[in-house]
Amino acid sequence: MKIQLALDRMGIADAIELTRKVADSIDWIEVGTSLIKEFGIVSVKELKQAFPEKTVVADIKTIDNARYEFEMCFEAGADLATVMGAAPLVTIDACMEVARRYKKKVMIDLLNTSSEQKRVLMKYKDAILCDHVSKDEQEEAGSQNRGTTSGQPFVEPAIQMAAAGGITLESIGTLRATMNPAVAIIGSAITKAENPAEAAAKFKQVCHQEEELV
Repeated sequence: MKIQLALDRMGIADAIELTRKVADSIDWIEVGTSLIKEFGIVSVKELKQAFPEKTVVADIKTIDNARYEFEMCFEAGADLATVMGAAPLVTIDACMEVARRYKKKVMIDLLNTSSEQKRVLMKYKDAILCDHVSKDEQEEAGSQNRGTTSGQPFVEPAIQMAAAGGITLESIGTLRATMNPAVAIIGSAITKAENPAEAAAKFKQVCHQEEELV
């Protein structure tokens, strides 16, 4: 299970500094939606330049204008970009086509998608599907841990899955046992920890251990 570090609500320099502290324990770097909205696509470019050996995810959350936005992300150095599962299928098709052309990857965010929409999205075998509990669900609904507002996580064995939203050291074991996603997207449990490097190392210990130890 790879660890994707979600960087949000901070400046680019702070994001780079924090990532340096935890780089040995994380696999992918997510340039969060708020970072891209506040500082633009340069945030993706600077994170990739700082960590060229890491997979960089541009969490652009595309829902329209797919070709322009995905080309912009990949030209800036992103290895993967995100599109909303609730977007029109023509938009997702365009994201997939651009990713193939650039030899990059697509993550489809399942936030606010219906069961029927999820079934339709199964056709995108080359994409990563992200089961996502939103920030507002966590904060406004009073949920502290991933999964407490959305019930059982969406799981599709034939598809590579990611999980995002409120993942903590207390919940990561349960998440692995119930869903075992290929990618665990972790934000404030690392970025807001008193000692981010120590917190990231603990997540790595859980996420990278052998399956029989879970």
